Amino acid sequence: MTEQSPAASIPAGRAYVDRPTPITADSVRQRPSGMRYGRYQPFGTVDLPDRRWPSQVISKAPRWLSTDLRDGNQALIDPMSPARKRKMFDLLVRMGYKEIEVGFPSSGATDFNFVRSLIEEGAIPEDVTISVLTQAREDLIERTVESLKGAPRATVHLYNATSPLFRRVVFKGSKDDIKAIAVNGTRLVMEYAEKILGDETVLGYEYSPEIFIDTELDFALEVCEAVMDVWQPGEGREIILNLPTTVERSTPNVYADKIEWMSRNLSRREFVCLSTHPHNDRGTGVASAELAVMAGADRVEGCLFGQGERTGNLDLVNVGMNLFSQGVDPEIDFSDIDEIRRTAEYCNQMEVHPRHPYAGDLVYTSFSGSHQDAIKKGFDALAADARAAGVPVGEHTWGVPYLPIDPKDVGRSYEAVIRVNSQSGKGGVAYVLKNDHKLDLPRRMQIEFSRIIQAKTDAEGGEVTPAAIWAVFEDEYLPTTGNPWGRISLAGSRTLTTEDGRDALTAEAVVDGAPVTLAGTGNGPVSAFADALAQIGVDVRVLDYAEHALSEGGDAQAAAYVECAVDGRVLWGVGIDGNTVLASLKAMISAVNRARRG
Repeated sequence: MTEQSPAASIPAGRAYVDRPTPITADSVRQRPSGMRYGRYQPFGTVDLPDRRWPSQVISKAPRWLSTDLRDGNQALIDPMSPARKRKMFDLLVRMGYKEIEVGFPSSGATDFNFVRSLIEEGAIPEDVTISVLTQAREDLIERTVESLKGAPRATVHLYNATSPLFRRVVFKGSKDDIKAIAVNGTRLVMEYAEKILGDETVLGYEYSPEIFIDTELDFALEVCEAVMDVWQPGEGREIILNLPTTVERSTPNVYADKIEWMSRNLSRREFVCLSTHPHNDRGTGVASAELAVMAGADRVEGCLFGQGERTGNLDLVNVGMNLFSQGVDPEIDFSDIDEIRRTAEYCNQMEVHPRHPYAGDLVYTSFSGSHQDAIKKGFDALAADARAAGVPVGEHTWGVPYLPIDPKDVGRSYEAVIRVNSQSGKGGVAYVLKNDHKLDLPRRMQIEFSRIIQAKTDAEGGEVTPAAIWAVFEDEYLPTTGNPWGRISLAGSRTLTTEDGRDALTAEAVVDGAPVTLAGTGNGPVSAFADALAQIGVDVRVLDYAEHALSEGGDAQAAAYVECAVDGRVLWGVGIDGNTVLASLKAMISAVNRARRG
């Protein structure tokens, strides 16, 4: 039997290709890391088979509490000076926060004096409630209440850790011992408030079973109920129960289950403000807060831009802007987000990351060519849809690819939306020219010019600024006084209609440095000018043409784009003039000059 080659078994008309083995799950299976993951235990779940939070939708902003001046400040390498603290407080008030935790006054003179300065200087608006934190020791509670003398509205926030690890390692106490700390602390807050504060102060109370996320749910409930038995919440007498992920340890869904379980099982629920205070140790603090609100939480505590211990507190900007992006009023004013960021950076002496959601320098910027193209088309479609609806663009329903919100709604301009580097394509370059110079390049011209910019980025690396893009565009298509390149320039033209209906064009030009009068005929000014150029040995044929106004009014400029075959080369030319005919002729000269330029 004669042995056949592999190709002999392939049906006629099909080429034999020795293909490698396809990629499979087994071929890309990852190897064990070698890390000591066995030292860590998985976090438990909550038995809540009829959980309701997954189907909930956040349709209203929660109550907010900023703890920038307490939790955020205590995490700084260089804590805020009194001046920086005051600047932060004033910013939070301007933004609309009505509950602001201003310090830990029993921790030292700095925080105590700052609280006193806010009160004595009348810096607290009538509708703003300041909050101060204290541990459950009697001397600390007394000092804390003393700091609030004369405050119009204030909350004392008492906490003690309740989790098994803290009970065993830190306090070495039983559940009853831990519960007694919370109960006695609450009683002392009430006693000292009665002794120290006058009728001018409306006092609220907040209790946190710290390390709630690791505390047994039934025990957390037991401690909260015991605290409420002392405080006696009722009509006109709220209690805030704050349930923190002091160290984020679970996936957000587990935290949501715990919040829903507590919300269902707390007595006197209608008089309880259920508050959530997520940290970001797992990087999911925002998700934990949002799911907690869906699960029944009434209030969210956090810091601007996620400042705080370790990986930070919940980011109030992120959660608030997430609501805004869903058409829900966050009831906090983020409309000048750059000023908010600058103030926070000054006060904290820490920079906000350039990729921070909504506020970072680069979050409304695309370098990718495909992204830029989609964004440019999205802006064009949005403008067209707004015109069709008869409303300004700023009032039309937002919808632009890759941009979840309109940058202008947070005080940003469109200038930084698209930036050009070696990964960019025609859409990015075209967007910059349209946004900055009102030039709406035809698609094939976009491709041509983007290749020119691509060559520049490949040669030089890095980003090409809008100013640099414009300089390259001018040098390529539009001779200037400072850069008067080109064999031919046009001074003026006039057109007459002949008896047979054709156009006779006469143009005053400078060719190779000498004044020349060019004349030609055709079925329009463009055709007639091509005929005139042929008289001086220039073979030019117009393949495509587009024009548009650059502005409105009697003195508006027009831009013309002409695709020409010049001596066998296909090139685009651009002309700008107040007269549309002259703009077209200048565009033809632009293409001709480019062909002769090299």
